[in-house]
Amino acid sequence: MSSNFNKVKQYLLDLDYDIVFEDKKEEVLVIKNESAGIVNMVLGCADPILIMEQYLVHLKQPTDVIYADLLQKNREIIHGAFVLDDTGTKVIFRDTLQLENLDANELAGSLNSLSVLLSEYSHKLIQFSKN
Repeated sequence: MSSNFNKVKQYLLDLDYDIVFEDKKEEVLVIKNESAGIVNMVLGCADPILIMEQYLVHLKQPTDVIYADLLQKNREIIHGAFVLDDTGTKVIFRDTLQLENLDANELAGSLNSLSVLLSEYSHKLIQFSKN
């Protein structure tokens, strides 16, 4: 287990995130903060980066219009971006941060970016999941 893993874990605790799963060997954490809209976000320390992923929604019938809307919204996201899984049907928020110089403010910025995104765009994501 690296010192980076412990550093990330402590930052998350300091930021009032609940750790719902921890694998010290693989250096993976799963967190939640329901008031911020974050549930089961996976964070992995893959030196030299921290990978953060939050599954958002399943697209029943993805279309070029939906993909275009997601890409256009990416331009407005402060930190991180929408990505798709290999099937092109699962929308995931993903961000990566450098571990070497990571501080609590940078991690909070990425987490807050997702929270703001969800507050502004969740209605669209819900709509995409129903079509």
